[in-house]
Amino acid sequence: MNVAQSLLCGQPQDGGWFCDSCPSCHWFRQQTHPDFRLIQPDALSAQEEEKESGKKPARQISVDQIRALADFSNLSAHQGGFRVVLIHPAETMNANAANALLKTLEEPSGRMLFILVTHKPQQLPPTILSRCLALAAPLPSPEASAAWLKQRGMSDPAALLAQAGFAPLQAARLAEEAEEGAGEYHRFLQEIGRPAQLDVFALAEQLQRTEPARVIHWLQQWCYDLGSAKLAGKVLYHPELADIIGNLAGKIGVFDLLRYQKELLVARREAAHPLNPKLLFESLLLSYRHMMLGGAA
Repeated sequence: MNVAQSLLCGQPQDGGWFCDSCPSCHWFRQQTHPDFRLIQPDALSAQEEEKESGKKPARQISVDQIRALADFSNLSAHQGGFRVVLIHPAETMNANAANALLKTLEEPSGRMLFILVTHKPQQLPPTILSRCLALAAPLPSPEASAAWLKQRGMSDPAALLAQAGFAPLQAARLAEEAEEGAGEYHRFLQEIGRPAQLDVFALAEQLQRTEPARVIHWLQQWCYDLGSAKLAGKVLYHPELADIIGNLAGKIGVFDLLRYQKELLVARREAAHPLNPKLLFESLLLSYRHMMLGGAA
């Protein structure tokens, strides 16, 4: 978004960064800039809510969203500069949407820029990749990320970064969600760290209002640390619980852990539409307890 705003800024600073004070920047902040279009799945839209029918928002970019750019591409730029289309995440375009975009990329309009943001470029069609200029955006160093989070008022940036896999933007989102989600996460860690006393059904009851994909992600991070502690003696996501994880890792078998991680992968793919989140959590937690208490070291 910052790159798009900088391209449209009427008074860019030294280095080309947006000024955040000109009329163009004001329009951009208000999401009303006439020369900008954001294309993303409905599930990522800031205003999205489940429709009254109960239908869940789409997690893919549809062909209709891409075709809607036809009128935009035929317009003249409001300020005589660039027109910018930001597609994020680009890999969520379905096949028809990708084909429709390809036609536009083959015959681009003058001074119209497409920015495709993706963490999984291998999932984009080669025909689209061949028409794009790839710009890698690697993660900043943990020190730089921690300093940035501290500037934003985060009290424990190191722990947030570890939980977010050292992705600073994800860490910032976790901090914003902390007030409503911290209780569930801390209870999860307390219970999962003592499998012999784990009350599967009580924990599943407590977690049932939490998004299934988030709980599965917590389990995946926990299991990654178990495997890392067992095989390499290191913990990535939960350094503050390294001693507990190290003790637990010595009690499980590697193949039992791999089988459970495979179960989590399957559950993650189906997490968008579980029939009953509580039953899903009960199943996954029962499998976890069985692995921890029944697996051979």
